[in-house]
Amino acid sequence: MTAQLAPSAPGAPLIDPVAATGWKLAARRFRRNTLAVIGLAVVVVIVLFCFVGPFLYPTDQTHTLLEQANQGPSGAHWLGTDAVGHDVLGRLMYGGKVSLMVGIAAGVLATVVGTLWGSVAGYVGGWVDALMMRVVDAGIAIPALFILLVISAITTPGVAGLIVILGLVSWLVPSRLIRAETLTLKNRDYVLTLRAIGGSHARAIGKHLLPNSVSTIVVAATFQVADAILLVAYVSYLGLGVQPPATDWGGMLSAGLTAAYSGHWWLIVPPGLAVILVVCAFNAVGDGLRDAFDVRGR
Repeated sequence: MTAQLAPSAPGAPLIDPVAATGWKLAARRFRRNTLAVIGLAVVVVIVLFCFVGPFLYPTDQTHTLLEQANQGPSGAHWLGTDAVGHDVLGRLMYGGKVSLMVGIAAGVLATVVGTLWGSVAGYVGGWVDALMMRVVDAGIAIPALFILLVISAITTPGVAGLIVILGLVSWLVPSRLIRAETLTLKNRDYVLTLRAIGGSHARAIGKHLLPNSVSTIVVAATFQVADAILLVAYVSYLGLGVQPPATDWGGMLSAGLTAAYSGHWWLIVPPGLAVILVVCAFNAVGDGLRDAFDVRGR
């Protein structure tokens, strides 16, 4: 029996009632996933730490204070100071803000570009699909880190530049996921009906295919954010990320590596743990969302 479409206002997208019910089931399954819930809590805590923390723990991250250089953790500086006297805890907040801003923005940009590319390729099909996906295959064959290193060596990107570069080298995997979803959805009754009455391709994609692919898009975006944060740390660790006085967690790792050999562990352990924690948290959330939306597990 063919499922009836949920009633909607004139001109509104037709949402499959199975998909609408699936959102409630997905939320229930996500809440039962302890690891995913913990990951979400960690993400929230880290975001508050980086964006709200500087107001509660203000520090000077611009001027050098050499008389306070390389001091160990104390009541005045909870995580000590670095080679130029910056408070490490305050710098961890400042660097985390940059890492999260770049990672989230680049992940969203990559997902948007990949979604548009994959949905067009899957919906149109034929030689257009074959050509577009060969472009994706060629891009995947080149490691993203290699492209980042080449671009960063040619130019010195700021925060906005890193977002654009990361977004444009990370959209390939989401495009394949959205294409696969589109190939399934384009044969649904409501899409076929729209095409039969003369509806445009743009309306079919924008009003029907994309709204019913939201679950796949959300899962893809979560993993893209984690990958982007890790790529930012890679590039900054090699000294090709944001330039001083700005920094991120990868830059803190790079700056503290030499001092760590002298026993100044507080310069490398906090940013290293921060990168590991936030990447694992986003991956846990992504795994939880993927399992929650997986109909085979219901």
